Amino acid sequence: SNQDTTVPDSIRWSPVEEDARKAPAVFYTKKDGEEGEEETKFDPGYEPDWAVISTVKQQRRQEHPPVRETGQWGSFSLPLSELYSLRRARFSLGRNFLVLTTRGGDPLPPLHFNRGGARELLKAMQRYIRLAPSPMDGRLFLAYPHDSGALSQSFDELHLFDDTSADLVSRFIQDPYATTFGGFSKVTNFFRGALPHTHHESPLSNRSPQDAHCPHPADEEPGFELITCGAELGPRPEVKRGKPLDNWDQFLDPEGRVTDPQKVKELVFRGGIVPSLRREVWKFLLGFYPWNSTTKEREDILRGKTDEYFRMKVQWKSVSEEQEMRNSLFRGYRSLIERDVNRTDRHNSFFSGNENPGLVLLHDVLMTYCMYNFDLGYVQGMSDLLSPLLFVTQNEVESFWCLTGFMDLVHQNFEESQEAMKQQLLHLSILLRALDPELCDYLDSQDSGSLCFCFRWLLIWFKREFSFEDILSLWEVLWTRLPCENFHLLMACFILESQKEELIGSNHDFNSILKHINELTMKLDLQPILCGAEAIYLQLTHCKLPLKVQEVLGLRVPSSSSEESPDSEPKETDTLLTQSETRGKIMVCTTILHAM
Repeated sequence: SNQDTTVPDSIRWSPVEEDARKAPAVFYTKKDGEEGEEETKFDPGYEPDWAVISTVKQQRRQEHPPVRETGQWGSFSLPLSELYSLRRARFSLGRNFLVLTTRGGDPLPPLHFNRGGARELLKAMQRYIRLAPSPMDGRLFLAYPHDSGALSQSFDELHLFDDTSADLVSRFIQDPYATTFGGFSKVTNFFRGALPHTHHESPLSNRSPQDAHCPHPADEEPGFELITCGAELGPRPEVKRGKPLDNWDQFLDPEGRVTDPQKVKELVFRGGIVPSLRREVWKFLLGFYPWNSTTKEREDILRGKTDEYFRMKVQWKSVSEEQEMRNSLFRGYRSLIERDVNRTDRHNSFFSGNENPGLVLLHDVLMTYCMYNFDLGYVQGMSDLLSPLLFVTQNEVESFWCLTGFMDLVHQNFEESQEAMKQQLLHLSILLRALDPELCDYLDSQDSGSLCFCFRWLLIWFKREFSFEDILSLWEVLWTRLPCENFHLLMACFILESQKEELIGSNHDFNSILKHINELTMKLDLQPILCGAEAIYLQLTHCKLPLKVQEVLGLRVPSSSSEESPDSEPKETDTLLTQSETRGKIMVCTTILHAM
């Protein structure tokens, strides 16, 4: 009960309180001799907020590594035997931090070394464990124990198969390949930790071999260098926007068919559409009219779509008050629509004023969409998608069918599970880590690696970030789906890159990052962002990319098979790029749309 037990080789992090003179302080303890006496020492030479403990007196009941709940960390202790990996980072401003990950997959809080001491910590750790660099990421080091008689252990002690006998037989029958090689992988890791290694980079090494003759930067702390990971990027090309599409008739044959839809899309992507042609061309981009339809066929389509629209409109118009009282879902949709209509683009003359007919059309189209797609119904943000369509078409029926085409592209954004939004944020993280791992490291260190502050950007395609006129130009570019379906993610990457100096230089934390991103509303210049996003795409497509990045850019179709080609990169690359998925849960609520 009260007996102490010895826990070997632990690392303990505890914030150091400075005295009135602001004197730096580091405390560490160690066990001397056989008697188990503990000696506390004081070293005023530097101020890392950590302590290395060779032997710690603890109660027999050992606590698990702490689990972050509020984002604020106090002291914690971690046995080195539970350390799985160490990731180091260095910002261009000279600040360093380390991120430790336990064998359970839980990342510990970033350990910042604003006044030095990182090298001393790593030296102390290497007395007890070996840190082997990952072949795919120069900043990631995997922790292995030193040889302590490991080779004499039996294979039984390796726990090749942790399952019970019944589970093991069941797994082997179901998938003998994975079960067998899963056990062999433990043997590989075991011998890798037991056998001596040479010619491995140490986390204390100052530079890579190719930089051996380069001088040290004046502000570089010994033991650290900035190593890029992910894709090996080449130069980013310069991109210029083109002229807008201003001659529609040249693309129509005598019967009214569009002769070259791809050419039209390329022109729209390059320069947009002149305002006078938007009403006609948008109906093709959004699928209201097929590209190969004749003028006569389009007249028939319009008549049919008009009849269908008003049949659905009559359905909700004919619902009596008594019926509505017994239909809470329908009543909820109507209430939410009425509330959102009254605050959607009221600065625009088409929707301004209390008795504006544009507000009535906005309300009626959204209510009719609930009858068209009752499973989805109405979700906050859909009024933002409709208002530009209604403004351009000036027609209730045409705006409705354009909305259905738009929703075919983005309806998953509004599903209750939000799985599509989480996936888009993950894809954004993958792209950003390939483009700028330094920025990703900083966001990770501020609990912002999930990029949840970009949620509204992706949900309604930057509707509230740009002016109304810019949104008309932006959406017609995105509707072309050129050069890839995730072009809006490349735009987000360019915007975040453009804010890198401000975010890191001003040392923004989680709340101030969210505030800064929100304050970009109506301050962004669309045309340079479109150029920058296209330049990023061209830059990435001209270099060797990890498989996950290729999939996000549409350069590779994801395979359902677990087998990979001989030329495919190791899965560790993809793991490194997607590690931010486990950094924390994406916290999204309806207040995001209201607060921004």
